[in-house]
Amino acid sequence: MNTEMIAGLSQTGAAARLAEEGYNELPAARKRQIWQIALEIVREPMFLLLLSCGLLYLLSGEIQEAVMLLGFVFAVMGITFYQERKSERALEALRELASPLARVIRDGEKMRIPGREVVREDILLLSEGDRVPADARILDCLNLSADESLLTGESVPVRKVRFAENSRHSAAPAAAPGGDDQPFVYSGSLIVSGQGIAQVMRTGAETEIGKIGKALHGLDPEDTPLQQQTAKLVRNLAVMGLMLCIFVVIVFGLTRGDWLHAFLAGLSLAMAMLPEEFPVVLTIFLAIGAWRISRHNVLTRRVPAVETLGSATVLCVDKTGTLTQNRMTVSDLYANGRFMEIGSGLSSLPEEFHEVVEYSLLASPSDPFDPMEKAMKELGTATLAHTEHLHKDRILEREYPLSQELLAMSRVWRSPEGKDYIIAAKGAPEAIADLCHFSPEQNRDLCKAIAELSSRGRRVIGVASARFRKSRLPGEQHAFHFTFEGLLGLTDPLRPGVREAIAECYRAGIRTIMITGDYPGTARNIARQLGLKNPDEYLTGPELAEMEEEELARRAREVNIFARMVPEQKLGLVEALKKNREVVAMTGDGVNDAPALKAAHIGIAMGGRGTDVAREAASLVLLDDDFSSIVKAVKMGRRIFANLRKAMRYIFSVHVPIAGMSLMPVLFHWPLALFPVHIVFLELIIDPACSIVFEAEEAEKDCMDQPPRDPGEPLFGKQAVLISLMQGLVILCAVLIIYGWALTVHGEQSARALAFMTLVISNLALIFANRSETRSIPGSHRGPNEALWWINGATMLM
Repeated sequence: MNTEMIAGLSQTGAAARLAEEGYNELPAARKRQIWQIALEIVREPMFLLLLSCGLLYLLSGEIQEAVMLLGFVFAVMGITFYQERKSERALEALRELASPLARVIRDGEKMRIPGREVVREDILLLSEGDRVPADARILDCLNLSADESLLTGESVPVRKVRFAENSRHSAAPAAAPGGDDQPFVYSGSLIVSGQGIAQVMRTGAETEIGKIGKALHGLDPEDTPLQQQTAKLVRNLAVMGLMLCIFVVIVFGLTRGDWLHAFLAGLSLAMAMLPEEFPVVLTIFLAIGAWRISRHNVLTRRVPAVETLGSATVLCVDKTGTLTQNRMTVSDLYANGRFMEIGSGLSSLPEEFHEVVEYSLLASPSDPFDPMEKAMKELGTATLAHTEHLHKDRILEREYPLSQELLAMSRVWRSPEGKDYIIAAKGAPEAIADLCHFSPEQNRDLCKAIAELSSRGRRVIGVASARFRKSRLPGEQHAFHFTFEGLLGLTDPLRPGVREAIAECYRAGIRTIMITGDYPGTARNIARQLGLKNPDEYLTGPELAEMEEEELARRAREVNIFARMVPEQKLGLVEALKKNREVVAMTGDGVNDAPALKAAHIGIAMGGRGTDVAREAASLVLLDDDFSSIVKAVKMGRRIFANLRKAMRYIFSVHVPIAGMSLMPVLFHWPLALFPVHIVFLELIIDPACSIVFEAEEAEKDCMDQPPRDPGEPLFGKQAVLISLMQGLVILCAVLIIYGWALTVHGEQSARALAFMTLVISNLALIFANRSETRSIPGSHRGPNEALWWINGATMLM
């Protein structure tokens, strides 16, 4: 499968075809039109209350108030349009990021692009774990099989073959999905083994999955716990407001005999009590919050993850590619009982190290994508270029893939004459030793060499070779008589900033657990570089497999290094941590990582090197595979939750004096202090303040110095209710005193004006009081928040 001679489409040609044929995606629900948003606003209780009040003003002959009130309707609609558009833009940006990645060849270069940008005749590179982005015919493949159950309902993977121009498929359109030995792959299917090169035939709605696309739409997601809490709070307050509204209408009508103004007073109280901002704020915060997190290279696939991020207590992360750069170099060789360190710029090797490098090259693809295989090719190309150890004339006959039972792979090369075969194997040293049938003494020597390389922090790979002359190749690798060639030690430098990020996690009360397939010595060396706590304690995969659940849960409380792990064991670790009442974030990239990602409270898939299966199982996708991005996302999650709580507290506080000033004058037999027009003006401050000002607030400076919050902690608990009530009652008392005094001194009109101005200024003061939970008002004043000054300035001007 040599891709070096494939040019693929040009970027210019692909862009032109994309413009002509559209994106490779299923037809999505149409964007809501302006009239649809307007219709939704008309159905809102607040809008209906505004219209009712306007109508009552018209009936009472107060034309000026009626016109002003109905004019506010357009202001409310304008705010709603702005909020809707802002949320939609954030969601559109997320949809573009969420498109599964596809590996293609364009202008002769291999690149990853969003699956929605794949066009007809693009050349796809497919490998295990990939989700096929479009219907395509297979140009070349090796042990390729696909799971087409999404299309056929049949869970057994089907074999794929290369498309031949003179085959029965060449004259007919692509056959229907299902069945072995077809030269086509289909959009939405999953590559479960092997590799392939394919040319796209159909995209978007023209694909097989596009024809049945309706089955994938129209599913309503369940409300999150946060949404359920909010809905319950709104429902309770609305019922209370309705009861008080009826009470006010009856009391006002019976005591004063003016039923028209009684209804006006009742509607004013209903408007004051209705907390319609709660669900709006929740939706906007989570949508824009997910967009903000995406700017830190973390894509939110499921909204509950935004809620849960701030309460994570454990981060379980892969070493390779997440904590390290996933940019391997061969730094050490071991062969014939000798070690050799590889320096930069090396152009030749002693003869005794030629075979280990030669067979590591033969055991790898000629055009590798894996970082370790790239490192092997770089070393082999540099040091064996002018020797007989490069075999460009050999023909690849077969590949024995790495399996769970044997962590080694072999490639069989046939000589040009076709009489004999060379077999090259590479993999975990213990698997290579097993293939070579080592004696106990040979195993002891091998373990010493592995320990030496591991102590230097190296990733250790074993290499072996065999020869075979029979015409029929065996079914498994153990049938060959392998000779041990040596070991390669590879290094993968730490990512910049990851040590500081782990230190920040510890300050925030979040424990970091490193999971790796490396040897304990390598893992401990890396752990010390990272600053992980307790770096001398570790558990290996084989030890974990032998443990009972209770024992594993006990050890998982103190061990931070898990070495020689296979992906399936991650699920057991997640369950053990959950048993310890930890809130677990787990990273993964492979097909086998999917169960652990789904079981974790926060599954985090790798966006760069991860498989589509892992991305679909995860709650978050790490677009740059960098651990530091996870820490930024945790900080952002804490910020979102804290700001959401501030906004909810502000909403509750501000409704107390508004509702009180609608109710108290009725009970005291005073003139009405607030008419609907006043309440709507106050609502025009509340809506943008709670959804724009508080959402834009910076994170508290010490938010990452606090322990994780309890996930069972309600958004609006008893303490928050008490603080909000106290704030609201203080303002209500102040306004009542000013209103009562002004009524006796200045009369009804001046008293109403003074009470209203006091409410407006108090409303703005509440915004400042709730900006921070840890800083004083002057201290929070120093924090940047452009929206705050726009809203304050516009309010004071009006």
